[in-house]
Amino acid sequence: MSDATLHSTTRDPDDFAVQIADQVESFLVAVTEVARGDEPASAVPFLLLEVSQLLLAGGRLGAHEDIVPDERYEPDSGPEPDVDGLRENLARLLEPIDVYSEVFDPYEPRKAPVPARISDDLADVITDLRHGMAHYRAGRTTEALWWWQFSYFSNWGPTASATLRALQSVLIHVRLDQPLAELDGLDTDQGMGDDTLEIEAGKVMQQEIAGPLGLRVT
Repeated sequence: MSDATLHSTTRDPDDFAVQIADQVESFLVAVTEVARGDEPASAVPFLLLEVSQLLLAGGRLGAHEDIVPDERYEPDSGPEPDVDGLRENLARLLEPIDVYSEVFDPYEPRKAPVPARISDDLADVITDLRHGMAHYRAGRTTEALWWWQFSYFSNWGPTASATLRALQSVLIHVRLDQPLAELDGLDTDQGMGDDTLEIEAGKVMQQEIAGPLGLRVT
């Protein structure tokens, strides 16, 4: 979508809200294009670039003072667009590296890794961003910024950060010729319970991290 369509011609391109909205819209368009699967070989590096750029917008929102909405209650932005098709397309495109292990809070002691999906993460991020974009397109700029900032802290920021680490890991293993054979077939739909998945994810992380750090694998 062009800037002429997204923004009023009277809006200052240097305005904070315009810049954030541009980065959000760029991410929405780019990930939707990737999910079409026309260029599967470049999907991972392209997603790495887009998520990195989105997190720049998130960092700016996070560093900004608290944004207070104009109204006490959030106006209805209409029905949420369905992202199931995009989620399924991404899952097919990214298989078998879609599932990865993640620790939700690095400051919580002895927190076990849990399985996550890049496709689920990207769909969740897009849902949050589209919600804010609906406000922005309706002219509720402060409401949009409030939502993007709030959901950055509560959901899409940590989710996008975890996705970025997963995408980085994939490229690191490819570029440094470090196979991830242990991940082949690891899937949250294979009937394993959460405990089993956590154990398997932990084994993968141990095998990949212990060697380079000179630690003994038990």
